[in-house]
Formats: sequence, C-alpha cells, structure tokens
Amino acid sequence: MKLKPVMVAGIIDDIRRVFQVLTEQSRKIEHETSLTGPQLWVVKILKETSPLKVSDLARRMYLHPATMVGLLDRLESKGLLKRTRSEKDRRVVHIDLTEQGRELEINSPEVIQNLLIKGLETLTEQKLKMISDGMGEVVNILGAQNVPPQLIMSSEVNAPKRRRNVSN
Repeated sequence: MKLKPVMVAGIIDDIRRVFQVLTEQSRKIEHETSLTGPQLWVVKILKETSPLKVSDLARRMYLHPATMVGLLDRLESKGLLKRTRSEKDRRVVHIDLTEQGRELEINSPEVIQNLLIKGLETLTEQKLKMISDGMGEVVNILGAQNVPPQLIMSSEVNAPKRRRNVSN
C-alpha cells in the first residue's frame, strides 16, 4: 500500500477520534451537570482561581470577552456564580462561584477544552506551528475559513470573528 492513502486514512481516523471524545465528554457533562462544556469550564476555572475579572477569565479560556458575558449570564441565572463590581474601579467586575457552583464542581467530570489547552500550552512553538498549519489546511479543505468558531459542543460563538494570522 502506498504511503499517501495510509496517511489520509490515519488523519481521517484521528479526526473521528477527536469528534468521538468531544461528543462523549459533552454528553457526560450535560447528563451529570445540566451544563454545556464551556459553562462547566468556567465553573472549573473559577474553582481554581477566583474571584477573577471577566477579561482575565476570557484570556484564560482563549475567548473574546463578549462571548464570556453570554456564558456568565447563563451561569448566573442558574445561581452558580455571582458578579461583584469593584469598589476602586466601577468598570471592573469580579466573578466568583456561589456555594451552589462550588458544590456542582466537586463531582463534575473533566472538561475537554481544559485538557486540550493544557496540552497545547506545553508544546514547543515549532510543534504548535505544525499543528496550527495542519489545522489551517483542514479548515481550507473544508472551506470553513469564514465559519464563526463555535465553542466546542455548544451553540456559543467566539465573537467577534478573529482571523488566523500565523507568520513564519
């Protein structure tokens, strides 16, 4: 068998594996917590380090602050977090978990986004560039360059649209 078909088959299988893990973990999270993966991810980060400013939380999740606000609104409406305006600077809002949010996090499953980011952040710039280039090629092959990036297994879109701009 020629190398090219074997490599294509391997790439397709790897994409299938990624989708399978994302789907299974998302179902598990929703079944056990009634939250989406991104919502549980917020809860997990706040459990580790809180209170946090909205901008700091967005940065830790690699999300735009506008996207963050939608997630926070839903979590606040469920009674899982609270927002407190800073006394020093009224423009700054700190986010913390409620007792209900802390209890929910205790027995909740791991969040796939967190595993992915932790793993990617440990890679060298060279490996990250290779992955970025490869993912860019997959996006181009699928004609998905202009598709707004939805959060993993969620209807949330990471807005505003950011362009990939990785230079050599």
